[in-house]
Amino acid sequence: MQLHDKDGNYRYCPTCGHNLESRQLKAGDPKRLVCKECGFILYLDPKVAVGTIIAMPDRRIVLVRRAIEPGYGRWVFPGGYVDRGEVVSVAALREAREEAGIAIRLEGLVSIYSYPGRPPVIIVYAATATSTELQHDEESLEIGTFSQDEIPWDDLAFRSTHEALQDYYAGVLHPHCR
Repeated sequence: MQLHDKDGNYRYCPTCGHNLESRQLKAGDPKRLVCKECGFILYLDPKVAVGTIIAMPDRRIVLVRRAIEPGYGRWVFPGGYVDRGEVVSVAALREAREEAGIAIRLEGLVSIYSYPGRPPVIIVYAATATSTELQHDEESLEIGTFSQDEIPWDDLAFRSTHEALQDYYAGVLHPHCR
C-alpha cells in the first residue's frame, strides 16, 4: 500500500507538530484532519497518475510486467505518478521513456479514471512510438508487445488498465485532445 492510500495515519500537524483530529467542517463534506492547536486543515487530495497505451509500427501495444507493488507480476501499460508542478503530458512522455525506453507521440486522451474511496486519478493517453527499441527499467520484470487478442486480460494489474484498454480498442478518443 502506498503512503497516500493510508489516509488515517496522519496524527501530527505539519505546521506546528500538535495533534490532528477528525472534524466535520461543513455539512455534506467529508471529515477533515484539523490541528487542535493552530487550526491547520490537512486536505488529503487525490494523487494524479498518467499512463500511455503505446502503439508500435505494427499496431501492437506495449505492456510491462510490474516488478513492484501494487500489482507485482501483473501487466500494465507504461505509466506512473505525475510529479508536483509537472505538466501531465510531459509526465506521460517521461514515463514511456523510463518504463519502455522509447520516445512517443501523444495521439489523444483515452479517458480519465477514478474510483470511490481510492486516491489515484488516472489519466490515460493513446500514443504512437517514434522509436522502436524497447527496454524496461527496474520497476518491471519484462516488456512485450501484444495484439488485442494476445493481451493477458486476466492478468492485468489494475481496474483502470482493463477499462482503458477496452476504451482504447472501442475507439474512444476524446476529439478535443487529438
